[in-house]
Amino acid sequence: MKSNSHETLERLIEWYSADVYKVAYCYVKDWQLAEDIMQEVFYKALKGYDGFNYRSSEKTWLIRITVNTCKDYLKTGWLKRVKTFVIDDRLLESYERPVDVMSWEAQADIYECIQKLPSRDREIILLFYYEELSYEEISDVLGIPLGTVRSRLSRARLKLKERLRDDYDVASK
Repeated sequence: MKSNSHETLERLIEWYSADVYKVAYCYVKDWQLAEDIMQEVFYKALKGYDGFNYRSSEKTWLIRITVNTCKDYLKTGWLKRVKTFVIDDRLLESYERPVDVMSWEAQADIYECIQKLPSRDREIILLFYYEELSYEEISDVLGIPLGTVRSRLSRARLKLKERLRDDYDVASK
């Protein structure tokens, strides 16, 4: 980073840490590992900021670093041999009872179904609906053509719809 690297890093963390953390958690499904990945992402951003060329937004750039860091992490042999189980006390402390319990439960069911999708489908759904990235931004993040983004999203929506229907049918019997 340039001479104002400290300020730039603080700004990136302040503006985008929640997005980076959310994407990391969706990939690794562990709060502590997501924190580690988030730190690594901002370290990589610090090292590579001079090379950032503004062809995309900073958010898109950071999400791409996050996705790639998560994919690299998931490829490691250590993860395949070790299973972690951690209950994050902060989740319990910050829990607020939702106003509309039915809506909250439906959202939780949808999110659970999304997590059961194959990683290609899950990532495109999360980037589009949860991170609210445009087709163009998703294309930049994943490094795939715009048409591929559209077709993957369409197929992922169909798979999610089928999974929701299957889960609902099983639950209603």
